[in-house]
Amino acid sequence: MRVYLPSTLPAIARVLKDSEAGPGPVEGFAVTAGLREWYASGDMEELEYAAMGDAARASLRLLAADPDAPRRRAVLVAELPDERVTAGADVDARGSVRVAGPVPLKRIVAAHVDDPEAIPDVTAAVDALPAADAGDDDAAFTVDGAEGHELMWYATQELRFLSETR
Repeated sequence: MRVYLPSTLPAIARVLKDSEAGPGPVEGFAVTAGLREWYASGDMEELEYAAMGDAARASLRLLAADPDAPRRRAVLVAELPDERVTAGADVDARGSVRVAGPVPLKRIVAAHVDDPEAIPDVTAAVDALPAADAGDDDAAFTVDGAEGHELMWYATQELRFLSETR
């Protein structure tokens, strides 16, 4: 199963140093029955794109928790055996999953990260999260503005260059 793991650039550096994402359980997003039901007309590529988008949005919360992290959303992509993946803790999130234990680096197949040009919009989105959570429509619009940026794809051998980015 392909699982999209919300991350940050410092977290990617830790994954490379520790040779795993964890400790577990690790929260992520995947094409689940709930996501399929919500996006009934989508093919697998569209469903995976939706799961990756959910992970990118979750990355904003990780950025909010780490004020020193560069303001670029990051998502690690892992290929995992189905038996290691269960429904996530957030029942309201369509594609939320939980991975048992840490995710070994050898299971990570790629990363998706914002281009540096997205930094102003991602910064504004992170700053607007508390107000958006409180129901402020303008703040929610600002948070959604980060989604206007496509995440760039990086092969696993390029991750070390991302981890050096500040």
